Amino acid sequence: MSTDRTIPGGVTTDHVVSTFVEYFEERGHRRITGSTLLPPQGDSVLFTTSGMHPLTPYLEGRPHPLGDRLVNVQRCLRTTDLDEVGDPTHLTVFEMLGTWSLGDYEGPQSLRWGYELLTEGLGLDPRMMHATVFGGDDRTGPDTPSQEVWQELGVPVEPTVEDNWWSNGPTGPCGPDSEIFLWTGDTPPQSTPTLDDRWVEIWNHVTMRYRKLDDGSLVPLPQRNVDTGMGLERLVSRLQGKSSVFECDVFTPWRLTVPSLWPLDEPSLRLVCDHLRSAVVVIGDGVSPSNTGRGYVLRRLVRRLLTVLWRDDTTRSIGDLPLDLVRHTLDHFRQDVEGEGVRVILLEEEQRFRGLLERGRRVLAQPRFRGTLDEESLHYLHDTHGLPRDLVLSLRSQ
Repeated sequence: MSTDRTIPGGVTTDHVVSTFVEYFEERGHRRITGSTLLPPQGDSVLFTTSGMHPLTPYLEGRPHPLGDRLVNVQRCLRTTDLDEVGDPTHLTVFEMLGTWSLGDYEGPQSLRWGYELLTEGLGLDPRMMHATVFGGDDRTGPDTPSQEVWQELGVPVEPTVEDNWWSNGPTGPCGPDSEIFLWTGDTPPQSTPTLDDRWVEIWNHVTMRYRKLDDGSLVPLPQRNVDTGMGLERLVSRLQGKSSVFECDVFTPWRLTVPSLWPLDEPSLRLVCDHLRSAVVVIGDGVSPSNTGRGYVLRRLVRRLLTVLWRDDTTRSIGDLPLDLVRHTLDHFRQDVEGEGVRVILLEEEQRFRGLLERGRRVLAQPRFRGTLDEESLHYLHDTHGLPRDLVLSLRSQ
C-alpha cells in the first residue's frame, strides 16, 4: 500500500507538518525528535499525553542542549479520551505539534506567531476563529496580555477560569493558557466556545510560570516558559474540509479497507479503525498485552474493538486485516518493527479473548449468577474466574 497521502485539493498531513516545523525553524526554533508513547522513566503517567512530558526537566530550569526555542511532532495517547472516541474530534493515539520557549519569549509573542501561521501560512479564515483566555481567580490575576493580543488581532476572545488554567497533575508546572478554537458548524460562527461545542479547540498556548505544591499553593518557576500543543489530525481535518478527524488523509487507507472487510455503521467503523490503529502503534512502541499498566490499556483497546466486530458476526477476525495496512500505520509513526510481528500479537490477544468469552458464558450460565449481580459477585467473578466487570456486564447484556 502506498504511503503517499496526497488528496484532492493538495493539503496533506505531511504538508501541514512541514509547514509548521519550517515556520518555527525560521523563527529560531530547533526541531527535537518526538519520543515514543512511553514517557521518561520516573513519570507517573502510563503513556505520553503531550509533547511537554519529555521536556519537564527543561521547563523546570535545566538547560536544553538545543537551546531555548524548540519545535517537534509528538505521538500521544490519552486513556481519558477512550469513551469519547467515535465523535468527530477524539482519537486514542494522535499526533501533537508542539513549540516551546524555555525562558525566552512569552505568551503574547507565541499567540501572534500562532495566528500568523494559521491564517497566512495555512490559509485558515480568521473569521472562523475564537480564543479563550484565563480570567483570573483568587490565586492569580487575569491573563490580560493574551486578551489584549486577541483584541488587537480582531479575534473574539472569551475569559474563563478553570478551562484556561493548565496543570500537569495535582502538583508540578502550571499556568494560564490561551486556547484557539475553529468553527465547525454549518452556519456562520456564533456564540462562544464555552456555550457551543461546534467551536473545536485546536491549539493551546500555556504560559508556564508556576509550580503547584502539595498544599495547592503556587510558587514561581525558575524561568517563564511557553508550552504549546496543537492536535495535528484536528487541524488537518479542518484544512481538508472534513467533518471529522476520521476523514482526514491519514485515515484514508483504513476507511478504504475496513468496510470491505467488515460492514459497520459509522460509529462502529470509527471505533474499530481508531482502536486497531492505536493498538498497532502501542505494540510498535514495545508494549505487550497484560492485566496491568500499559499492557492492560492495550488489552482493553483490542477487546473493545473485538466486541464491536463480533456484535454482528463472531467469525470476524483481526487476521482478515491486510498486512500492508499495519505497515502503513507503522511507517506513518516512524516505527521500525515488523508488521507481521505486530499482527501476531494482535491475533494471540484475539484468541485469548475468544477463550475468555467462552469461559465467561459458561460461568454466567450457572444458577447462582442468573439474577442481579451484586458487587460481591462481580468481585468473585473477577478474582476467581478472571472475568473483568466490563466483560461480565457486556455478556449479561447480550
